[in-house]
Amino acid sequence: MKYKSTRGGCSDQSFEQVLLTGLAPDGGLYVPAELPQLSEQEIASWKDLNYSDLALKIIAPFIGDEIPEDALREIIESSYAEFDHPEVAPLSILAEGEYMLELYHGPTLAFKDFALQVLGRLLDYVLVKNDQRVVILGATSGDTGSAALEGCRHSERVDIFILHPHQRVSEVQRRQMTTVSGDNVFNLAVEGNFDDCQRIVKAAFADQSFLPEQSQLVAVNSINWARIMMQIVYYFSAALKLGAPQQAVSFSVPTGNFGDIYAGYLAKRMGLPIKQLVVATNSNDILYRFISGNEYSVTELNHTYSPSMDILVSSNFERYLFDLFDGDAEALTSFMEKLGSESLSVSEQKWQQLKTCFVSARVDDETTCETIAQVYADTGKLVDPHTAVGIRAARDCNADKATPMITLSTAHPAKFSEAIKAAGLAAPDLPPHLQDLFEKEEHYTVVPNRLDAVTAFVKSHSHN
Repeated sequence: MKYKSTRGGCSDQSFEQVLLTGLAPDGGLYVPAELPQLSEQEIASWKDLNYSDLALKIIAPFIGDEIPEDALREIIESSYAEFDHPEVAPLSILAEGEYMLELYHGPTLAFKDFALQVLGRLLDYVLVKNDQRVVILGATSGDTGSAALEGCRHSERVDIFILHPHQRVSEVQRRQMTTVSGDNVFNLAVEGNFDDCQRIVKAAFADQSFLPEQSQLVAVNSINWARIMMQIVYYFSAALKLGAPQQAVSFSVPTGNFGDIYAGYLAKRMGLPIKQLVVATNSNDILYRFISGNEYSVTELNHTYSPSMDILVSSNFERYLFDLFDGDAEALTSFMEKLGSESLSVSEQKWQQLKTCFVSARVDDETTCETIAQVYADTGKLVDPHTAVGIRAARDCNADKATPMITLSTAHPAKFSEAIKAAGLAAPDLPPHLQDLFEKEEHYTVVPNRLDAVTAFVKSHSHN
């Protein structure tokens, strides 16, 4: 399997090369040169597989012979062994035809664990094989940071630096990052918003001259293809439980950076019968405005009860736009370079094509809290604010009640007690393994919202 950049400015890469670089040198994102195509018979044959075995079937074509099957199996099985539910990604019922895919049973209580537990082990395997050391640099709007630290902190061959927006993540999210100990672990609180953190990371990848000699940056954000690859799996897992491939399903995905729902789009292209993909946004609604009105423009950031979605520019949307532009890297590059300076649109034909893939709804904070309260009253289930956004968007957009609708529940409600209390409910307790979170010492450094401040810190704290 080879991978190409959406910007078309570099040669095709192997899986290992893509794993170790993340962002392409030309500023683009890597996508597979071709997608595996799965027959109904092959998908149906996976119905009784456990989660790890299903993951192996789905991701093996993306890796090819670069990692032997027995080693890949061990990586996957050890990644999911500590999830606190035997099904790893269980499906629960909200109402007739309405389901919730519980993606919060990993060690940091968020869907990011599905990819980052595997990513850390993939990196370990490749770095040991190559006798190599790297610097991990990532930005988080809340959940990626703790999941990345949990997945990668045990590696002796990485230094890991995670940027988060200072005072703009929930307290539980912050503490999950800043209480992780290790002389290779560094948390930087940037005096800005998530988009500022993301911009700094991308700029650092573009010019890595600040790094020690023989070192390189590795991405843990969803710009890293391996993240997307692992998220494809749970779409198949959920759909198979509801009768796929004979039964079509729909998904509603609360998303800010577009990575999670892009994985669903790929699952559909690979052959999974997905009828609707609902892009659920909060009031930071660039994706909603584009899908519903063909208007792609950056506005002011709103701080909401669903902070992991407080993002102005959805990085992974570029991967989808590459397809929408029929693989025309030059046209895509021109489009992306204008973002931020003007309001963009695509042709009527391309916008209609976009709408055959996605529908969207925008959910404000008041409606988010109403939905948390309503779901609890109706089902006894407590959902986090991101999941509530997904459930409400699913209900607003569901055009076919005969097709099961699955909302991705992306985080445990205990991570967002402020929103739960605003919904008029008691804040839930943290799970047993996090009961002492508020007693642990925090370690983080507040830095200015500047590239040079971040790169100077990374340079001075990296191990040669």
